[in-house]
Amino acid sequence: MLSTTISILRAPTRSLLVRALSTRPPLPSLPPITPLVAGIPKDQYNESYAFQQKLLEEFNGKLATVRLGGGEKYTKLLRSRNKFTPRERINKLLDPNSAFLELSSLAGDGMYEEVGSVPSGGCVTGIGMINNTLTMIVANDPTVKGGTYFPITVKKHLRAQTIAMENNLPCVYLVDSGGAYLPMQSEVFPDVDHFGRIFYNQANMSAKGISQVAVVLGSCTAGGAYVPAMSDETVIVKKNGTIFLAGPPLVKAATGEEVTAEELGGGEMHSKVSGVTDHLAETEQHALEITRDIVANLNIESGRLLNSFSSLPNSSSGSSVEFKEPLYPPEELRGVIPVDQKKPWDVRKIIARVVDGSEFHEFKKDYGTTLVTGFATIHGQRVGIVANNGILFSEASLKGAHFVELCCQRKIPIVFLQNITGFMVGKRFENEGIAKNGAKLVMAVATAKVPKITVIVGNSYGAGNYGMVGRAYSPRFLFTWPNSKTAVMGGEQAAGVLATVKRDGIERGGGEWSAEDEENFKRPTIEKFERESSAYYSTARLWDDGIIDPADTRKVLALSLQAACQNIDETVAGVYRM
Repeated sequence: MLSTTISILRAPTRSLLVRALSTRPPLPSLPPITPLVAGIPKDQYNESYAFQQKLLEEFNGKLATVRLGGGEKYTKLLRSRNKFTPRERINKLLDPNSAFLELSSLAGDGMYEEVGSVPSGGCVTGIGMINNTLTMIVANDPTVKGGTYFPITVKKHLRAQTIAMENNLPCVYLVDSGGAYLPMQSEVFPDVDHFGRIFYNQANMSAKGISQVAVVLGSCTAGGAYVPAMSDETVIVKKNGTIFLAGPPLVKAATGEEVTAEELGGGEMHSKVSGVTDHLAETEQHALEITRDIVANLNIESGRLLNSFSSLPNSSSGSSVEFKEPLYPPEELRGVIPVDQKKPWDVRKIIARVVDGSEFHEFKKDYGTTLVTGFATIHGQRVGIVANNGILFSEASLKGAHFVELCCQRKIPIVFLQNITGFMVGKRFENEGIAKNGAKLVMAVATAKVPKITVIVGNSYGAGNYGMVGRAYSPRFLFTWPNSKTAVMGGEQAAGVLATVKRDGIERGGGEWSAEDEENFKRPTIEKFERESSAYYSTARLWDDGIIDPADTRKVLALSLQAACQNIDETVAGVYRM
Protein backbone atom coordinates (compact mmCIF):
# COMPACT_ATOMS: atom_id res chain seq x y z
CA MET A 1 0.00 0.00 0.00
CA LEU A 2 1.40 3.38 -0.97
CA SER A 3 1.65 5.69 2.02
CA THR A 4 -0.15 8.53 0.27
CA THR A 5 -3.57 10.07 0.14
CA ILE A 6 -3.75 8.40 -3.23
CA SER A 7 -3.30 4.88 -1.93
CA ILE A 8 -2.81 1.68 -3.83
CA LEU A 9 -4.65 -1.10 -2.04
CA ARG A 10 -3.22 -3.73 -4.35
CA ALA A 11 0.00 -3.88 -6.31
CA PRO A 12 -0.68 -2.25 -9.71
CA THR A 13 -0.25 -4.53 -12.71
CA ARG A 14 1.25 -3.36 -15.95
CA SER A 15 -1.99 -4.20 -17.73
CA LEU A 16 -3.76 -1.57 -15.66
CA LEU A 17 -1.23 1.15 -16.30
CA VAL A 18 -0.25 0.94 -19.96
CA ARG A 19 -1.99 2.12 -23.05
CA ALA A 20 -2.66 -0.78 -25.39
CA LEU A 21 -4.16 -0.86 -28.84
CA SER A 22 -3.16 -3.72 -31.12
CA THR A 23 -3.33 -1.46 -34.16
CA ARG A 24 -1.01 1.19 -32.73
CA PRO A 25 2.71 1.08 -33.62
CA PRO A 26 5.36 1.42 -30.90
CA LEU A 27 5.89 5.00 -29.80
CA PRO A 28 9.11 6.55 -31.16
CA SER A 29 11.89 7.62 -28.83
CA LEU A 30 12.20 11.27 -27.85
CA PRO A 31 15.37 13.16 -26.81
CA PRO A 32 16.28 12.28 -23.20
CA ILE A 33 16.85 14.96 -20.57
CA THR A 34 20.59 15.03 -19.98
CA PRO A 35 22.28 14.33 -16.63
CA LEU A 36 23.60 17.91 -16.67
CA VAL A 37 20.01 19.18 -16.51
CA ALA A 38 18.46 16.36 -14.46
CA GLY A 39 21.23 16.07 -11.87
CA ILE A 40 20.74 17.37 -8.32
CA PRO A 41 23.67 18.76 -6.27
CA LYS A 42 24.37 16.26 -3.49
CA ASP A 43 24.24 18.74 -0.60
CA GLN A 44 20.96 20.21 -1.78
CA TYR A 45 19.50 16.74 -2.41
CA ASN A 46 20.36 15.49 1.08
CA GLU A 47 18.93 18.60 2.73
CA SER A 48 15.75 18.53 0.63
CA TYR A 49 15.26 14.79 1.07
CA ALA A 50 15.55 15.07 4.87
CA PHE A 51 13.07 17.94 4.89
CA GLN A 52 10.59 16.04 2.72
CA GLN A 53 10.94 12.94 4.90
CA LYS A 54 9.84 14.97 7.95
CA LEU A 55 6.81 16.17 6.02
CA LEU A 56 6.04 12.61 4.95
CA GLU A 57 6.27 11.32 8.52
CA GLU A 58 3.53 13.75 9.52
CA PHE A 59 1.54 12.91 6.40
CA ASN A 60 1.76 9.14 6.89
CA GLY A 61 0.77 9.56 10.52
CA LYS A 62 -2.39 11.37 9.48
CA LEU A 63 -3.14 8.66 6.92
CA ALA A 64 -2.73 5.91 9.50
CA THR A 65 -5.19 7.71 11.77
CA VAL A 66 -7.94 8.20 9.18
CA ARG A 67 -7.67 4.58 8.05
CA LEU A 68 -8.88 3.58 11.51
CA GLY A 69 -12.20 5.23 10.66
CA GLY A 70 -14.28 6.09 13.72
CA GLY A 71 -12.02 4.06 15.98
CA GLU A 72 -11.72 0.59 17.49
CA LYS A 73 -15.03 0.76 19.40
CA TYR A 74 -17.14 1.33 16.30
CA THR A 75 -15.10 -1.05 14.16
CA LYS A 76 -15.79 -3.82 16.71
CA LEU A 77 -19.50 -2.98 16.55
CA LEU A 78 -19.35 -3.20 12.76
CA ARG A 79 -17.73 -6.64 12.90
CA SER A 80 -20.28 -7.87 15.45
CA ARG A 81 -22.87 -7.33 12.74
CA ASN A 82 -20.83 -9.36 10.22
CA LYS A 83 -19.81 -6.28 8.29
CA PHE A 84 -16.55 -5.16 6.69
CA THR A 85 -14.94 -1.73 6.92
CA PRO A 86 -15.26 0.52 3.83
CA ARG A 87 -11.73 -0.13 2.59
CA GLU A 88 -12.16 -3.88 3.14
CA ARG A 89 -15.35 -3.74 1.08
CA ILE A 90 -13.55 -1.95 -1.73
CA ASN A 91 -10.63 -4.38 -1.59
CA LYS A 92 -12.99 -7.36 -1.98
CA LEU A 93 -14.80 -5.66 -4.85
CA LEU A 94 -11.71 -4.96 -6.96
CA ASP A 95 -10.00 -7.30 -9.40
CA PRO A 96 -7.09 -9.23 -7.86
CA ASN A 97 -3.73 -7.45 -8.18
CA SER A 98 -5.31 -4.27 -9.49
CA ALA A 99 -4.74 -0.70 -8.35
CA PHE A 100 -7.10 1.56 -6.43
CA LEU A 101 -6.66 5.32 -6.73
CA GLU A 102 -8.08 6.59 -3.45
CA LEU A 103 -9.09 10.25 -3.51
CA SER A 104 -9.04 12.90 -0.78
CA SER A 105 -8.19 10.62 2.15
CA LEU A 106 -7.67 13.64 4.42
CA ALA A 107 -10.96 15.36 3.58
CA GLY A 108 -12.32 17.17 6.63
CA ASP A 109 -8.98 17.12 8.45
CA GLY A 110 -9.32 19.44 11.48
CA MET A 111 -12.63 20.91 10.29
CA TYR A 112 -15.16 19.62 12.82
CA GLU A 113 -13.28 19.57 16.10
CA GLU A 114 -16.34 20.83 17.99
CA VAL A 115 -18.13 17.51 17.30
CA GLY A 116 -15.08 15.26 17.00
CA SER A 117 -13.14 14.29 13.90
CA VAL A 118 -14.70 13.12 10.62
CA PRO A 119 -11.94 10.85 9.20
CA SER A 120 -11.72 10.95 5.40
CA GLY A 121 -14.82 13.13 5.45
CA GLY A 122 -16.94 10.14 6.45
CA CYS A 123 -16.64 8.23 3.18
CA VAL A 124 -14.02 6.59 0.96
CA THR A 125 -13.93 7.39 -2.75
CA GLY A 126 -11.65 6.27 -5.56
CA ILE A 127 -11.19 4.58 -8.91
CA GLY A 128 -10.43 0.91 -9.47
CA MET A 129 -10.97 -2.08 -11.74
CA ILE A 130 -14.05 -4.27 -11.26
CA ASN A 131 -14.20 -7.14 -13.75
CA ASN A 132 -11.90 -5.27 -16.14
CA THR A 133 -14.05 -2.14 -15.96
CA LEU A 134 -12.65 1.10 -14.59
CA THR A 135 -15.17 2.24 -11.96
CA MET A 136 -15.76 5.08 -9.51
CA ILE A 137 -16.50 3.73 -6.01
CA VAL A 138 -18.16 5.71 -3.20
CA ALA A 139 -18.25 3.91 0.16
CA ASN A 140 -19.92 5.33 3.29
CA ASP A 141 -18.06 4.75 6.56
CA PRO A 142 -20.63 3.72 9.19
CA THR A 143 -17.98 3.93 11.93
CA VAL A 144 -17.85 7.72 11.45
CA LYS A 145 -20.98 9.28 12.99
CA GLY A 146 -23.09 6.41 11.64
CA GLY A 147 -22.11 7.22 8.07
CA THR A 148 -24.05 10.50 8.21
CA TYR A 149 -23.35 13.30 5.76
CA PHE A 150 -21.45 16.36 7.00
CA PRO A 151 -20.96 19.24 4.54
CA ILE A 152 -17.54 17.83 3.58
CA THR A 153 -19.09 14.36 3.05
CA VAL A 154 -21.53 15.82 0.55
CA LYS A 155 -18.74 17.74 -1.18
CA LYS A 156 -16.57 14.62 -1.43
CA HIS A 157 -19.44 12.50 -2.76
CA LEU A 158 -20.25 15.17 -5.37
CA ARG A 159 -16.59 15.45 -6.38
CA ALA A 160 -16.50 11.69 -7.00
CA GLN A 161 -19.60 12.00 -9.18
CA THR A 162 -18.08 14.91 -11.07
CA ILE A 163 -14.99 12.84 -11.85
CA ALA A 164 -17.25 9.97 -12.97
CA MET A 165 -19.25 12.27 -15.26
CA GLU A 166 -16.17 13.93 -16.79
CA ASN A 167 -14.46 10.61 -17.44
CA ASN A 168 -17.45 8.36 -18.27
CA LEU A 169 -16.88 6.06 -15.29
CA PRO A 170 -19.69 3.83 -14.00
CA CYS A 171 -20.43 4.35 -10.30
CA VAL A 172 -20.77 1.81 -7.51
CA TYR A 173 -22.18 3.14 -4.22
CA LEU A 174 -21.49 1.05 -1.12
CA VAL A 175 -24.31 2.43 1.03
CA ASP A 176 -24.29 2.32 4.82
CA SER A 177 -25.50 5.73 6.00
CA GLY A 178 -27.89 7.42 8.38
CA GLY A 179 -28.46 10.28 5.92
CA ALA A 180 -27.79 13.94 6.65
CA TYR A 181 -26.03 14.98 9.87
CA LEU A 182 -29.03 16.77 11.36
CA PRO A 183 -27.23 19.34 13.56
CA MET A 184 -25.75 20.80 10.35
CA GLN A 185 -28.85 20.37 8.16
CA SER A 186 -28.76 23.96 6.89
CA GLU A 187 -25.26 23.35 5.49
CA VAL A 188 -26.17 19.99 3.96
CA PHE A 189 -29.73 20.04 2.68
CA PRO A 190 -31.16 22.93 0.64
CA ASP A 191 -28.59 24.51 -1.69
CA VAL A 192 -27.51 23.67 -5.24
CA ASP A 193 -24.44 21.64 -4.30
CA HIS A 194 -25.94 20.03 -1.20
CA PHE A 195 -27.38 16.57 -0.54
CA GLY A 196 -30.05 16.59 -3.25
CA ARG A 197 -27.43 17.12 -5.95
CA ILE A 198 -26.24 13.54 -5.39
CA PHE A 199 -29.53 12.15 -6.72
CA TYR A 200 -29.72 14.77 -9.47
CA ASN A 201 -26.30 13.61 -10.65
CA GLN A 202 -27.35 9.95 -10.51
CA ALA A 203 -30.34 10.65 -12.74
CA ASN A 204 -28.34 12.62 -15.27
CA MET A 205 -25.46 10.13 -15.39
CA SER A 206 -27.92 7.32 -15.96
CA ALA A 207 -29.48 9.36 -18.77
CA LYS A 208 -26.04 9.63 -20.37
CA GLY A 209 -25.46 5.88 -20.14
CA ILE A 210 -23.06 6.12 -17.18
CA SER A 211 -24.20 3.16 -15.10
CA GLN A 212 -25.26 3.63 -11.45
CA VAL A 213 -25.08 0.61 -9.12
CA ALA A 214 -25.97 0.64 -5.41
CA VAL A 215 -25.10 -1.95 -2.78
CA VAL A 216 -27.13 -1.51 0.42
CA LEU A 217 -24.97 -2.88 3.22
CA GLY A 218 -26.63 -1.16 6.17
CA SER A 219 -28.92 1.75 6.91
CA CYS A 220 -30.26 3.79 4.03
CA THR A 221 -32.58 6.36 5.57
CA ALA A 222 -34.57 9.44 4.51
CA GLY A 223 -33.02 11.21 1.51
CA GLY A 224 -30.30 8.57 1.45
CA ALA A 225 -32.93 6.06 0.36
CA TYR A 226 -32.85 7.68 -3.07
CA VAL A 227 -29.28 6.43 -3.72
CA PRO A 228 -30.46 2.82 -4.27
CA ALA A 229 -33.90 3.88 -5.49
CA MET A 230 -32.35 5.97 -8.30
CA SER A 231 -29.65 3.49 -9.25
CA ASP A 232 -29.88 1.41 -12.42
CA GLU A 233 -29.38 -1.79 -10.43
CA THR A 234 -29.43 -2.37 -6.66
CA VAL A 235 -28.22 -5.10 -4.30
CA ILE A 236 -29.27 -5.41 -0.64
CA VAL A 237 -27.94 -7.62 2.18
CA LYS A 238 -30.52 -9.70 4.07
CA LYS A 239 -31.01 -8.67 7.73
CA ASN A 240 -28.39 -5.87 7.50
CA GLY A 241 -29.59 -3.63 4.68
CA THR A 242 -32.61 -1.36 5.12
CA ILE A 243 -34.18 1.30 2.91
CA PHE A 244 -36.91 3.66 4.07
CA LEU A 245 -37.85 7.32 3.78
CA ALA A 246 -38.67 7.38 7.50
CA GLY A 247 -37.45 4.92 10.14
CA PRO A 248 -39.68 3.16 12.69
CA PRO A 249 -39.49 5.97 15.33
CA LEU A 250 -40.55 8.65 12.85
CA VAL A 251 -43.29 6.45 11.39
CA LYS A 252 -44.70 5.90 14.87
CA ALA A 253 -44.53 9.63 15.66
CA ALA A 254 -46.16 10.61 12.37
CA THR A 255 -48.79 7.88 11.98
CA GLY A 256 -48.93 5.91 15.21
CA GLU A 257 -47.98 2.73 13.31
CA GLU A 258 -45.58 0.38 15.09
CA VAL A 259 -43.33 -1.53 12.71
CA THR A 260 -39.86 -3.10 12.80
CA ALA A 261 -37.01 -1.92 10.58
CA GLU A 262 -37.04 -5.24 8.72
CA GLU A 263 -40.79 -5.06 8.08
CA LEU A 264 -40.56 -1.43 7.03
CA GLY A 265 -37.58 -1.59 4.69
CA GLY A 266 -35.63 -4.84 4.98
CA GLY A 267 -33.96 -6.74 2.19
CA GLU A 268 -36.59 -9.45 1.78
CA MET A 269 -39.45 -6.95 1.66
CA HIS A 270 -37.76 -4.75 -0.95
CA SER A 271 -36.61 -7.71 -3.07
CA LYS A 272 -39.90 -9.66 -2.93
CA VAL A 273 -42.64 -7.06 -2.34
CA SER A 274 -41.77 -3.45 -3.20
CA GLY A 275 -39.26 -4.19 -5.98
CA VAL A 276 -37.00 -1.35 -4.85
CA THR A 277 -34.02 -3.74 -4.95
CA ASP A 278 -33.04 -6.21 -7.65
CA HIS A 279 -30.79 -8.68 -5.83
CA LEU A 280 -31.00 -10.13 -2.30
CA ALA A 281 -27.61 -11.14 -0.89
CA GLU A 282 -27.13 -13.48 2.06
CA THR A 283 -23.96 -11.76 3.29
CA GLU A 284 -21.76 -8.77 2.48
CA GLN A 285 -19.34 -11.03 0.65
CA HIS A 286 -22.23 -12.37 -1.44
CA ALA A 287 -23.40 -8.81 -2.17
CA LEU A 288 -19.96 -7.81 -3.42
CA GLU A 289 -19.79 -10.91 -5.64
CA ILE A 290 -23.18 -10.02 -7.14
CA THR A 291 -21.92 -6.47 -7.71
CA ARG A 292 -18.89 -7.74 -9.61
CA ASP A 293 -21.26 -9.73 -11.83
CA ILE A 294 -23.41 -6.64 -12.41
CA VAL A 295 -20.38 -4.63 -13.52
CA ALA A 296 -19.28 -7.48 -15.79
CA ASN A 297 -22.60 -7.11 -17.62
CA LEU A 298 -22.47 -3.33 -18.14
CA ASN A 299 -21.18 -4.04 -21.65
CA ILE A 300 -18.55 -1.31 -21.68
CA GLU A 301 -15.31 -3.33 -21.43
CA SER A 302 -15.00 -3.97 -25.18
CA GLY A 303 -16.34 -0.54 -26.13
CA ARG A 304 -15.34 2.66 -24.43
CA LEU A 305 -12.64 1.19 -22.20
CA LEU A 306 -10.59 -1.00 -24.54
CA ASN A 307 -10.91 1.40 -27.45
CA SER A 308 -9.52 4.21 -25.31
CA PHE A 309 -6.65 3.34 -23.10
CA SER A 310 -6.27 0.18 -21.11
CA SER A 311 -4.94 -3.25 -21.93
CA LEU A 312 -6.85 -5.61 -19.70
CA PRO A 313 -6.03 -9.13 -18.47
CA ASN A 314 -7.27 -11.84 -20.81
CA SER A 315 -8.62 -9.28 -23.28
CA SER A 316 -8.44 -9.66 -27.03
CA SER A 317 -6.83 -6.29 -27.59
CA GLY A 318 -3.55 -7.79 -28.68
CA SER A 319 -0.02 -6.70 -27.86
CA SER A 320 0.53 -3.66 -25.67
CA VAL A 321 2.92 -0.77 -26.16
CA GLU A 322 5.91 -1.21 -23.89
CA PHE A 323 7.33 1.77 -22.06
CA LYS A 324 10.67 2.62 -20.50
CA GLU A 325 11.14 3.50 -16.86
CA PRO A 326 12.74 6.94 -16.22
CA LEU A 327 16.53 7.08 -16.32
CA TYR A 328 16.42 8.78 -12.92
CA PRO A 329 14.59 7.08 -10.00
CA PRO A 330 11.18 8.64 -9.13
CA GLU A 331 12.14 8.26 -5.45
CA GLU A 332 14.61 11.12 -6.00
CA LEU A 333 11.64 13.48 -6.42
CA ARG A 334 11.71 13.81 -2.64
CA GLY A 335 15.03 15.67 -2.95
CA VAL A 336 14.42 17.87 -5.99
CA ILE A 337 12.95 21.07 -4.55
CA PRO A 338 15.19 23.22 -2.30
CA VAL A 339 14.02 23.68 1.28
CA ASP A 340 14.06 27.42 0.60
CA GLN A 341 11.68 27.53 -2.36
CA LYS A 342 12.84 31.05 -3.20
CA LYS A 343 16.03 29.49 -4.57
CA PRO A 344 15.91 28.82 -8.33
CA TRP A 345 15.81 25.23 -9.59
CA ASP A 346 15.00 23.56 -12.91
CA VAL A 347 11.60 21.86 -13.23
CA ARG A 348 13.08 19.53 -15.84
CA LYS A 349 14.53 17.62 -12.86
CA ILE A 350 10.96 16.61 -12.02
CA ILE A 351 10.03 15.86 -15.63
CA ALA A 352 13.09 13.60 -15.96
CA ARG A 353 11.82 11.45 -13.06
CA VAL A 354 8.19 11.26 -14.20
CA VAL A 355 8.18 10.56 -17.94
CA ASP A 356 9.06 7.37 -19.79
CA GLY A 357 12.77 7.00 -20.43
CA SER A 358 13.25 10.59 -19.19
CA GLU A 359 12.55 11.48 -22.84
CA PHE A 360 11.13 14.94 -23.47
CA HIS A 361 10.52 16.74 -26.78
CA GLU A 362 10.65 20.36 -25.67
CA PHE A 363 8.61 23.05 -27.45
CA LYS A 364 10.00 26.61 -27.82
CA LYS A 365 12.89 25.80 -25.48
CA ASP A 366 14.64 29.15 -25.97
CA TYR A 367 11.54 31.38 -25.82
CA GLY A 368 9.59 32.29 -22.69
CA THR A 369 12.02 30.23 -20.64
CA THR A 370 10.15 30.60 -17.33
CA LEU A 371 7.59 28.11 -18.67
CA VAL A 372 8.69 24.67 -19.86
CA THR A 373 6.46 23.00 -22.45
CA GLY A 374 6.86 19.81 -24.45
CA PHE A 375 5.70 16.29 -25.26
CA ALA A 376 6.49 13.03 -23.49
CA THR A 377 4.85 9.74 -22.55
CA ILE A 378 3.82 8.41 -19.13
CA HIS A 379 3.29 4.64 -19.04
CA GLY A 380 2.97 4.75 -22.80
CA GLN A 381 0.35 7.54 -22.91
CA ARG A 382 1.37 10.57 -24.95
CA VAL A 383 1.04 13.78 -22.90
CA GLY A 384 1.80 17.45 -23.16
CA ILE A 385 3.59 18.97 -20.17
CA VAL A 386 3.34 22.58 -19.01
CA ALA A 387 5.65 23.30 -16.08
CA ASN A 388 6.65 26.47 -14.25
CA ASN A 389 10.32 27.43 -14.20
CA GLY A 390 9.87 30.89 -12.72
CA ILE A 391 7.41 33.77 -12.81
CA LEU A 392 5.10 34.13 -15.82
CA PHE A 393 6.12 36.87 -18.26
CA SER A 394 4.25 37.78 -21.46
CA GLU A 395 6.48 35.54 -23.57
CA ALA A 396 5.91 32.54 -21.31
CA SER A 397 2.15 33.16 -21.31
CA LEU A 398 2.00 33.30 -25.11
CA LYS A 399 4.14 30.17 -25.38
CA GLY A 400 1.87 28.34 -22.95
CA ALA A 401 -1.29 29.35 -24.81
CA HIS A 402 0.24 28.23 -28.12
CA PHE A 403 1.23 24.86 -26.67
CA VAL A 404 -2.20 24.25 -25.10
CA GLU A 405 -3.77 24.93 -28.51
CA LEU A 406 -1.48 22.32 -30.07
CA CYS A 407 -2.49 19.72 -27.49
CA CYS A 408 -6.18 20.46 -28.03
CA GLN A 409 -5.82 20.19 -31.80
CA ARG A 410 -4.03 16.83 -31.44
CA LYS A 411 -6.29 15.62 -28.58
CA ILE A 412 -3.33 15.08 -26.26
CA PRO A 413 -3.94 15.29 -22.49
CA ILE A 414 -1.92 17.89 -20.58
CA VAL A 415 -0.07 17.57 -17.27
CA PHE A 416 0.49 20.86 -15.45
CA LEU A 417 3.32 21.03 -12.89
CA GLN A 418 2.64 24.08 -10.73
CA ASN A 419 5.23 26.10 -8.85
CA ILE A 420 4.18 29.66 -9.50
CA THR A 421 4.19 32.97 -7.63
CA GLY A 422 2.08 34.65 -10.33
CA PHE A 423 2.38 36.86 -13.39
CA MET A 424 5.03 39.59 -13.58
CA VAL A 425 3.90 43.04 -12.46
CA GLY A 426 5.20 46.58 -12.91
CA LYS A 427 4.90 49.53 -15.32
CA ARG A 428 7.08 48.06 -18.04
CA PHE A 429 5.22 44.77 -18.06
CA GLU A 430 1.78 46.39 -18.00
CA ASN A 431 2.87 48.47 -21.01
CA GLU A 432 3.89 45.25 -22.74
CA GLY A 433 0.38 43.87 -22.17
CA ILE A 434 0.97 41.30 -19.42
CA ALA A 435 -2.74 41.42 -18.50
CA LYS A 436 -3.76 40.73 -22.10
CA ASN A 437 -1.10 38.09 -22.70
CA GLY A 438 -1.72 36.39 -19.39
CA ALA A 439 -5.41 36.31 -20.27
CA LYS A 440 -4.56 34.38 -23.43
CA LEU A 441 -3.07 31.59 -21.32
CA VAL A 442 -6.06 31.67 -18.97
CA MET A 443 -8.43 31.55 -21.97
CA ALA A 444 -6.55 28.62 -23.50
CA VAL A 445 -6.61 26.47 -20.37
CA ALA A 446 -10.19 27.42 -19.47
CA THR A 447 -11.58 26.31 -22.84
CA ALA A 448 -9.28 23.30 -23.37
CA LYS A 449 -11.40 20.15 -23.41
CA VAL A 450 -8.54 17.66 -23.47
CA PRO A 451 -7.94 16.01 -20.07
CA LYS A 452 -6.00 18.34 -17.78
CA ILE A 453 -4.20 16.95 -14.72
CA THR A 454 -2.49 19.31 -12.28
CA VAL A 455 0.18 18.59 -9.68
CA ILE A 456 1.13 21.44 -7.34
CA VAL A 457 4.76 20.69 -6.49
CA GLY A 458 5.61 24.01 -4.84
CA ASN A 459 3.79 27.33 -4.55
CA SER A 460 0.50 28.18 -6.22
CA TYR A 461 -0.16 31.89 -5.79
CA GLY A 462 -2.51 34.44 -7.33
CA ALA A 463 -3.51 34.43 -10.98
CA GLY A 464 -0.69 31.98 -11.65
CA ASN A 465 -2.95 29.37 -10.05
CA TYR A 466 -5.52 30.13 -12.75
CA GLY A 467 -3.15 30.09 -15.71
CA MET A 468 -1.71 26.78 -14.53
CA VAL A 469 -5.12 25.12 -14.10
CA GLY A 470 -5.97 25.41 -10.43
CA ARG A 471 -9.18 24.00 -9.02
CA ALA A 472 -11.37 26.71 -10.56
CA TYR A 473 -10.27 25.61 -14.05
CA SER A 474 -11.68 22.09 -13.73
CA PRO A 475 -8.68 19.82 -14.13
CA ARG A 476 -9.85 16.20 -14.30
CA PHE A 477 -7.57 15.61 -11.28
CA LEU A 478 -5.50 17.89 -9.06
CA PHE A 479 -2.90 16.59 -6.60
CA THR A 480 -0.49 18.33 -4.24
CA TRP A 481 2.88 17.56 -2.67
CA PRO A 482 3.16 17.87 1.15
CA ASN A 483 5.35 20.99 0.85
CA SER A 484 2.94 22.83 -1.45
CA LYS A 485 1.20 26.11 -0.61
CA THR A 486 -1.90 27.59 -2.22
CA ALA A 487 -3.07 31.16 -1.60
CA VAL A 488 -3.87 34.46 -3.26
CA MET A 489 -0.28 35.47 -2.41
CA GLY A 490 2.47 34.63 0.07
CA GLY A 491 1.94 35.56 3.73
CA GLU A 492 4.79 38.07 3.81
CA GLN A 493 3.50 39.79 0.67
CA ALA A 494 -0.03 39.94 2.06
CA ALA A 495 1.19 41.34 5.37
CA GLY A 496 3.31 43.87 3.48
CA VAL A 497 0.32 45.07 1.43
CA LEU A 498 -1.89 45.47 4.50
CA ALA A 499 0.92 47.18 6.42
CA THR A 500 1.48 49.69 3.61
CA VAL A 501 -2.22 50.59 3.57
CA LYS A 502 -2.18 50.93 7.37
CA ARG A 503 0.97 53.07 7.40
CA ASP A 504 -0.35 55.36 4.68
CA GLY A 505 -3.53 55.92 6.68
CA ILE A 506 -1.63 56.73 9.87
CA GLU A 507 0.75 59.10 8.12
CA ARG A 508 -2.08 60.88 6.31
CA GLY A 509 -3.51 61.65 9.74
CA GLY A 510 -0.17 63.05 10.89
CA GLY A 511 0.73 60.08 13.07
CA GLU A 512 3.79 57.87 13.23
CA TRP A 513 4.07 54.09 13.08
CA SER A 514 7.14 52.44 14.57
CA ALA A 515 8.90 49.43 13.05
CA GLU A 516 7.93 47.41 16.11
CA ASP A 517 4.26 48.32 15.68
CA GLU A 518 4.48 47.32 12.02
CA GLU A 519 5.99 43.92 12.84
CA ASN A 520 3.31 43.27 15.47
CA PHE A 521 0.67 44.21 12.91
CA LYS A 522 2.09 41.92 10.23
CA ARG A 523 2.66 38.83 12.38
CA PRO A 524 -1.00 37.62 12.63
CA THR A 525 -1.45 37.94 8.87
CA ILE A 526 1.72 35.95 8.16
CA GLU A 527 0.63 33.23 10.60
CA LYS A 528 -2.88 33.13 9.15
CA PHE A 529 -1.61 32.80 5.57
CA GLU A 530 0.92 30.16 6.61
CA ARG A 531 -1.84 28.06 8.16
CA GLU A 532 -4.42 28.57 5.41
CA SER A 533 -2.00 28.01 2.52
CA SER A 534 -0.76 24.61 3.76
CA ALA A 535 -1.39 21.40 1.85
CA TYR A 536 -3.45 20.04 4.78
CA TYR A 537 -5.76 23.04 4.87
CA SER A 538 -6.23 22.70 1.13
CA THR A 539 -6.87 18.97 1.01
CA ALA A 540 -9.23 19.07 4.02
CA ARG A 541 -11.52 21.36 1.99
CA LEU A 542 -11.20 19.38 -1.24
CA TRP A 543 -9.33 22.11 -3.07
CA ASP A 544 -7.41 19.13 -4.46
CA ASP A 545 -7.99 15.40 -4.96
CA GLY A 546 -5.34 14.44 -2.44
CA ILE A 547 -1.82 14.94 -1.19
CA ILE A 548 0.68 12.51 -2.68
CA ASP A 549 4.19 11.41 -1.82
CA PRO A 550 6.43 13.03 -4.50
CA ALA A 551 7.89 9.57 -5.19
CA ASP A 552 4.44 8.35 -6.26
CA THR A 553 3.82 11.15 -8.77
CA ARG A 554 4.51 9.00 -11.84
CA LYS A 555 2.19 6.20 -10.66
CA VAL A 556 -0.59 8.59 -9.73
CA LEU A 557 -0.36 10.38 -13.09
CA ALA A 558 -0.48 7.06 -14.94
CA LEU A 559 -3.64 5.98 -13.11
CA SER A 560 -5.25 9.40 -13.55
CA LEU A 561 -4.47 9.44 -17.26
CA GLN A 562 -6.04 6.02 -17.68
CA ALA A 563 -9.29 7.31 -16.24
CA ALA A 564 -9.18 10.70 -17.99
CA CYS A 565 -8.36 9.48 -21.48
CA GLN A 566 -11.68 7.66 -21.79
CA ASN A 567 -13.39 10.93 -22.70
CA ILE A 568 -11.85 13.67 -24.87
CA ASP A 569 -14.16 16.36 -26.26
CA GLU A 570 -13.70 18.93 -29.02
CA THR A 571 -12.23 22.28 -27.94
CA VAL A 572 -13.85 25.53 -29.03
CA ALA A 573 -11.92 28.62 -27.92
CA GLY A 574 -13.33 32.01 -27.03
CA VAL A 575 -12.09 35.42 -28.25
CA TYR A 576 -8.39 36.08 -27.68
CA ARG A 577 -7.56 39.76 -27.22
CA MET A 578 -4.85 40.42 -29.80
